[in-house]
Amino acid sequence: MDREIDMKEVSDGKLYGLRDMVRADCGGCEGCCECCRGMGSSIVLDPYDIYHLTTGLNRSFEDLLKEEKIELNLAEGIVLPNLKMAGQMEQCGFLNEDGRCDIHPFRPGMCRIFPMGRYYENGGFQYFLQVHECKKEPKTKIKVQKWIDTPNPKQNEAFITEWHYFLKALSKRIEHTEEGGFRKSLSMYLLKSFYVKPYEKAVDFYEQFEERLAEAKKL
Repeated sequence: MDREIDMKEVSDGKLYGLRDMVRADCGGCEGCCECCRGMGSSIVLDPYDIYHLTTGLNRSFEDLLKEEKIELNLAEGIVLPNLKMAGQMEQCGFLNEDGRCDIHPFRPGMCRIFPMGRYYENGGFQYFLQVHECKKEPKTKIKVQKWIDTPNPKQNEAFITEWHYFLKALSKRIEHTEEGGFRKSLSMYLLKSFYVKPYEKAVDFYEQFEERLAEAKKL
């Protein structure tokens, strides 16, 4: 979802694509897990994140909620899941005793791109480097695509773009309705259609997503 930020204050002033080199490599994050703590509800999960988590952990969406690994919060008028921070340290439930990520192979997209963020404009997005967010030094240059480490990166970017602007359109639609029941029913529909309903492992995720999105756009 959108955030109001001043790019001059938070970035190095550059925008990056998959083939660009960016100074983001933290050397495996050895001895540091600051980005896994105190993030509140900011690590919002998209359908691909949930697909990756549920298939990787062999857990259902409901299981992850019951185990308090994820939670539901309101984001610009829409109820969406996010990684839950818990305990005295306010840390991610997937952070183990050694301060390492237990779900690293199938971690969410926002975790994969950190310390980069996404800058949306003109119906698409590019990446930017958040210069004040990661405390791990020194950082070395790495190709953006390698750092993100996501299969079929172009297809994934197309999915992220489509999902973002779909939610943005729904958010604007919600802003202009006074019917509280519509907002609730819309959020419940999105949760059931894109998160609760299991994705088949044997079928391409993106094909399944497109089918569900086509139905949702009829609302």
